[in-house]
Amino acid sequence: MATSVIHPSSIVEDGATIGEGCEIGPFCHVGARVTLGANSRLRSHVVLAGHTTIGERASIFPFASIGHDPQHLKYQGEDTRLTIGKNCLIREHVTMNPGTIQGHSETSIGDNCSFFTGAHVAHDCVVGSNVTLINNVMLAGHCVIGDFATIAGGSGIHQFTRVGHHAYVGGLAAVEGDIIPFGMVLGNRAYLSGLNVIGMKRAGFNRDAIRNVRKAYRMLFSDDLTFRENIEEVESEYPEDPLVQDLLGFIRAGGDRAICFPRSVRPV
Repeated sequence: MATSVIHPSSIVEDGATIGEGCEIGPFCHVGARVTLGANSRLRSHVVLAGHTTIGERASIFPFASIGHDPQHLKYQGEDTRLTIGKNCLIREHVTMNPGTIQGHSETSIGDNCSFFTGAHVAHDCVVGSNVTLINNVMLAGHCVIGDFATIAGGSGIHQFTRVGHHAYVGGLAAVEGDIIPFGMVLGNRAYLSGLNVIGMKRAGFNRDAIRNVRKAYRMLFSDDLTFRENIEEVESEYPEDPLVQDLLGFIRAGGDRAICFPRSVRPV
């Protein structure tokens, strides 16, 4: 068994659970209700607070603030949670807040995620696995981010927004609407600019799968019919294609925000 190493200048409160093989560097503070998974590393000046659980092999850099009270004016100290999966990279000045009772009392983050300098994950967000937030990305409360999504630097995501899996958000985008799976958005205010084909290729989707999604995208956002009629056309064209059906399921599920459309198409 590997023994954890805790620098003498750091404070680990009674009640905290520290996994085997962890390294806690100088001037860190780990709260009493924190669980830190095995083989994790806190570089220095890291604060872990609240009812926070972090999976094994986390790598957390200086001045990250993880698990402090949610930035919500109605929060009154309720026992809410922050849960972070395995193998997550959390760089300098990242902030992550637990949930609120106005939401579902938990902020959750999947495995293998990367959060670069200054990124913020607000209360009640649900972030999937293999998600990347580049520098200074801001997730407002109650956002849902799908697996393998990438959000480029300086982007802001409006509260209650859904970002589909394998989606890509361009740098400095202001996102007010839901982004379909595989979608790519740009701009302020963000508009749908196509599909994240590069991301699909990197994820291992074959040419036929990508071709079908591209054709479905063109059909969905055609001006020939209303958007609802386009959905029906795509449904009849690809009744058994799992990726296309997943895309349609995302649209039909709906949410608190309208979906992002291309600039040249108006939702009907």
